[in-house]
Order: sequence, then C-alpha cells, then structure tokens
Amino acid sequence: MDQNSDIISTKPFNDQKPGTSGLRKPVKVFQQSHYLENFVQAIFNTLPTLKGARLVVGGDGRYYNREAIQIIIRMATANGLGELLIGQGGILSTPSASHLIRKHQTDGGIILSASHNPGGPDKDFGIKFNTPNGGPAPEKITEAIYSESKQLKEYRIAEAREIDLDKLGKFELGSLKIRVIDSVADYSNLMQSLFDFDQIRDYLQGNDRRIAFDAMHAVTGPYAKQIFEQVLNCPPGTAFNAEPLLDFGGGHPDPNLAHAKELVKQMFSDNGPFFGAASDGDGDRNMILGRNIFVTPSDSLAILAANAAVIPGYKHGLAGVARSMPTSAAVDRVAEKLGIECYETPTGWKFFGNLLDAGKITLCGEESFGTGSDHVREKDGLWAVLFWLNLLAAKQQPVINIVQQHWQEFGRNAYARHDYEEVESDGANSLMEALRAKSSGLIGKPLGAFSVQYADDFSYTDPIDDSISNQQGLRIGFEDGSRIVFRLSGTGTQGATLRIYLEAYTQEKADFSANAHELLKPLAEIAAETAQITHFTGRDKPTVIT
Repeated sequence: MDQNSDIISTKPFNDQKPGTSGLRKPVKVFQQSHYLENFVQAIFNTLPTLKGARLVVGGDGRYYNREAIQIIIRMATANGLGELLIGQGGILSTPSASHLIRKHQTDGGIILSASHNPGGPDKDFGIKFNTPNGGPAPEKITEAIYSESKQLKEYRIAEAREIDLDKLGKFELGSLKIRVIDSVADYSNLMQSLFDFDQIRDYLQGNDRRIAFDAMHAVTGPYAKQIFEQVLNCPPGTAFNAEPLLDFGGGHPDPNLAHAKELVKQMFSDNGPFFGAASDGDGDRNMILGRNIFVTPSDSLAILAANAAVIPGYKHGLAGVARSMPTSAAVDRVAEKLGIECYETPTGWKFFGNLLDAGKITLCGEESFGTGSDHVREKDGLWAVLFWLNLLAAKQQPVINIVQQHWQEFGRNAYARHDYEEVESDGANSLMEALRAKSSGLIGKPLGAFSVQYADDFSYTDPIDDSISNQQGLRIGFEDGSRIVFRLSGTGTQGATLRIYLEAYTQEKADFSANAHELLKPLAEIAAETAQITHFTGRDKPTVIT
C-alpha cells in the first residue's frame, strides 16, 4: 500500500539516558508528544546499517505496549528498515526475544518492558535495545543512543494503517516486511533441546507431585500454559494468574516473597504443592520454592552449577560461572570444587554477555532473582524453573533435601536483601558518600562480633574488552566470609532505591535449619549503624526484605 513518510521536527529531551535495563519512566512521560519517537529514532540513528535492518520487536504486554509497537512499525517503515519480527499480540518475553534475535540473526531487537515495575496508565513503561548477540546493549551503545537523543532535531514516521498484531502472518508496509510470529513456539523448542522433558513429564505424574507457577498476570503466562499444561501434561491451572494484563492485575510483577503472596501461601500450607515458582513482568526473573522452603537466588545459582552434569544440555561440563558482586559467594565455593573460573561482575546482565560470548562461562546469575546460561544473552525465568524440575526428576528428591545436602557439602551462605524504596535521592547519595569516605578506615577493626577484612568500592575490569566500571557498590567483608554490600539501584523511576545485601557464612549444622533473618540480624544492625541509614533516609526499616 502507499503511505506518506513525514519528517517531524522535534527538540531533544534531557532525560533519555538508558540505565542498565534501558529507559524506564512513568507511562505519562512516554505519552508526551515526540518522547517515544525521539528515543526510537536515536536507536535507529545508531544502528551500524539502517537501510534494510532487521529487528525483533515485542514486550511484556503492559499498558502502552501495543501503541508503542505501532509507532515503532511506522517509524521503521519511514526509516527504510527491512524487516520486523513481532511477537503475536505484541508479546515476547525478554529471554524469548533474545533467542529470536540469535536464531534469526537479526540486527538486534527492541524490547518494551519495565520488567518487574508495576504497570498501568499511572505506572511504568520501558524500552531497551538488544544487540545482535541477543543481549542488552553495552554501555558504549547506550551512551551513543543517549548522545544522539540529546542532539536530535527530527524523526521519521510514516502515515500507515495499524498492523493486526493478533494475527499470525506476513505483512508489508512499503518496503518493510513484517512477520507476526508465535511468541512461544521457538522458545518452547529451545527448552526441549536443553532439558529432558520425558523425564520431567514422567516424574510429575507421580503421587503428590503437584506444581504451581505464578505468572503474575505478566508475559510468561502463555509460555507457562503451553510448556507446563500442554507439553508436560500438568493439570489445567498449574499456571495461574496466566493472562497477561495491562496492569498485571493491579499487582507488582516482582517474583519475591513480598509480592507473590498467593504462591507463598500455597507453598507454606499443609497440603501445598511440592514445587512452586514464579516469574516477573518480562519473564527474565524467577523465584523457586519447595514445600515449606524458599530457595534464595544465590543458593539457586550455586545448586544449579553443582548439579549441572545431570541436565542434558549441560552434561559436558561448565566452562565457568559468574555472579554479580552483590550475589552471595555460594557459587564461588562450587566453582572452586569443580576447578572452574568464577567471575564477580557488576550488577547488570550486559557484563555477563561479554563472558558468555567469549566462551568463558556457561551459567551466571544475580541475587535479584535472575539466573541464566549460554542459551540466550538474558536472564531467563522459565529456563531456571525447568532446570529445577529436571534436577528434581533426576535426583528423585524434594527441594528441601537438595538444598540441605548442598549446605552440608559447601556450607550455608544465609542471605537477604533489604530495599529502602523511593528514598529522597540527595539523602541516599549523601549516605553513600559518607560511607565511602569512612570505608578504608574500617579495615582490621571490629564491627560487633565481626572483624573487618576488607572495605572497598567495587571496581571491575572486564577481562574481555578491558573496560573499567568504577563505584559499583560499597563492600564490607569480614574474616569469616560474611559480607555487607550497599548499592543504589537504577531500576526504579522515582527517587532512589537503597539496597543493602547481607550475607552470613556458616558451616554449623544447627544453622542449616535456622531462619535466615535471625542469622542475619547482627549484620543488619551493623549495616544500619555504620551507614547511619535513619539519619540519611529518615527510614527506620526497609520497604521490602527479600
């Protein structure tokens, strides 16, 4: 069909600097005239080759997702792109988008998501660019996009009919080819190539083998319904809250103990499922539970690494492992026993991407409920759930037994994260500055019953490209292996989030059955006093503990 392409005059916005997970703002910011268009044009202008470029496009189904995709289609047409591969209904989980970029060897992808942030007209929206390796754009590319956004004077957009995103098939707008593809099929096939679905299916047919998956009315609903209820023959309703909704059903699509209350209640009831899991807004995070036990993401990564040999896709061994700095050192102990390298990186999945592309690591993870492997270049919620199910089937043991056996072999890294959300930014920054100034003076001194072995501001030199990332979080490490870490998070859209990570290492068997928060209480008190949290933030307790 014919359509007119317009060159629209615009002015730069000064707040379009992408964070570690793209550009996230309240919906109303994105709905401003020219705002989304400016950022999309900045992405297009930084592509190595614009004419004929091929991109994957999809999102988590939140409010403004469909409208944004139609704008991207019209801009792609006007800018001379060659092809867009779009998930049906505008839906693509982040790991699924990563897989499609890699499978179809596109020039990258645009993912529309604010991940675990709430959705709705008064909530959040987000957009990020993934590179041809399927991973989040590294800093040099996000900086180029930001630089372009600050000098943008015009963008190109076509006058064109809307594409029916619910209809599978091929469409054309001018020279632009559009393919609306099944959002789930390719990803499901990938999972079946990594895990023994026959073994899992047989195991789940046994008595008292009911599982529960909370999709949190987010993107993984269709994936979970297909994989669990059709491929693995689990009963209908195994995946609940499975319809993606514009506002995630009014909930907070963050798979943790605070926000997945319905699932947690089931798992800690007398007749609850034997295995439970949840994923987040865009499908890249996971929470793992057994009956009456929550598995911390740090422990989960370590347990998967220790048992990878029983999983078909990983039976040939691990090249190495990596964890983000705030993640507990549990996986370090596994790597040491396996004789493989363990890398400690800053927070942000892009740092794992370099290691994965170079073949240095096979598994990686972060404490914020993210785990992944070299099958894609994003963390992957459903992948982690299927890994656990395959592990349970191979070992013929419940979750609690596997966790307890792991602690007996490697010791326990009791762990928790205390989040102080939406604190006043100046106060949060002042807290970090004051703590940074005093940290070097803490070395060798006692804090409570602990002796400080090191205190520093974490810096990372990438072993692949030699890039340096400074001021990635303040660490206080103790001689017994325990730690406290302080960071300001960049994933929110208002104020600042102060994150405090507490880790207590113990080899005492009596501590294996103890409540983690009791084990961590002395460290929490030290953190509050050392950082003067109440003084700088006005808060006397965290908003969320996970």
